[in-house]
Amino acid sequence: MLDYLVFIGRFQPFHLGHLKVIEGALTRAQKLIVICGSARQARSPRNPWTVAERESMLRAALPEEWQSRVFVVGCSDRMYNDQQWVTEVQNLVDKVIAVDTASLGSREAQFRVGIIGGSSRKSAHYLDHFPQWQRVEVPEEPAISASGLRRSLLENAGAGFACCADRLPLAVLHWLEAFRLTPDYVNLEAEWRFIQDYRRAWAQAPYPPTFVTVDAVVIHSGHILLVRRKHLPGKGLWALPGGFVEQDELVRDAVIRELKEETRLKVPTPVLAGSIRASRVFDHPLRSLRGRTITHAFLVELTPAGEGLPKVRGGDDAERAQWVPLFEFNRMEGELFEDHFYIVNWFLGQI
Repeated sequence: MLDYLVFIGRFQPFHLGHLKVIEGALTRAQKLIVICGSARQARSPRNPWTVAERESMLRAALPEEWQSRVFVVGCSDRMYNDQQWVTEVQNLVDKVIAVDTASLGSREAQFRVGIIGGSSRKSAHYLDHFPQWQRVEVPEEPAISASGLRRSLLENAGAGFACCADRLPLAVLHWLEAFRLTPDYVNLEAEWRFIQDYRRAWAQAPYPPTFVTVDAVVIHSGHILLVRRKHLPGKGLWALPGGFVEQDELVRDAVIRELKEETRLKVPTPVLAGSIRASRVFDHPLRSLRGRTITHAFLVELTPAGEGLPKVRGGDDAERAQWVPLFEFNRMEGELFEDHFYIVNWFLGQI
C-alpha cells in the first residue's frame, strides 16, 4: 500500500464519480491529497465554486472515518505555463506531507507517493507530467460529466436540482440547494443566460465562429493599467483594456484604439505605438466562455517622465480605469476576467 495518493481535479461540482475515485484511492493508500484546480479563478459558470466551497462539498460527502485521511489544497491553473503548474503541484504535495509527518521529527524519510486518475486520454495528459509518482488508473464514470452537471444546475434555478440527484452524493445535493438561494448563484445564473444567448446568436453561422480580440498590458513605474468591466460577461471584474478587432483595422491599431477608448489614457497615440515592447497570441481553447476567442496581447512599457502616472478614467465598456501596483496585482488572481491574470504573468516573466 502507498503512503499517499494524489488526486487532481476541479470538482466543479464534487460528484459521485469523484467519490468513487476517493473510495478506490483509500483502498490503495494510507492517505489522499486532493488538489483542487482553478483555485483562485474568479467565480464564473465554468468555475462556480471556491476551493473552500468545493472542500465543504467534498467533506460533506465523506464518511467520518475517511475525514482525517483526506487533505484538500488549492492549485492555480497556470494556463500558459505547464512547468509552473507542475512545480506548484509538487510543492503542494511536499508541504502536505511535511506537515502531516512533522511529528516524526525527520524529513529524510522516504514516502511512497502515487497519483490516481482515469484511464482516458484526457486524464493521461496531466498524469504524464508526474513520472516520479506511481500511476494508479481507475475506471471513469461515463454517465457523469461535471460540465453537464453545471449546465443542469444553472438551467434549473426555479425547479430545483432533483434532476441531478442520480449523479451527486445526497449531502452535496443538499449543499447545492442551499447555495441556490445565495446572491452568488443569482449572478452566476445571469451570466450563464447571457453566454447562452450570445452563443445562440452565432448558431446559424456556416462554421463555428472564431473571434479575434486584443488586450493591452500597460506597465508604468511598477504599476499596471486595469479596467473594471461594466457589462456581462465578467461584470465587476478587473480586466486588461481590450476588445474585438474591427473588420478594417490591423491588430496593432486595434489594441491602441481599445486602450484609448476604455481608459482615456493621456498619452499620445504615437508614443503608445512606440512603447510596444512585445506581443503574443493567447489561444487556449477554454480561455473564454463566449466561444473560441483568440487574443493578441501587447506589452506597452511607458517611460517615466517625472510627472507621475498618466491620468486615466473609465470609458466605453469600462466602468473604471485604474493604475494598480504590481505587488497588489499579484494578489488579484481571483478578481481578474478570464485568463488575464495569466497573460500578464507571462509578460512579466519576459521583462
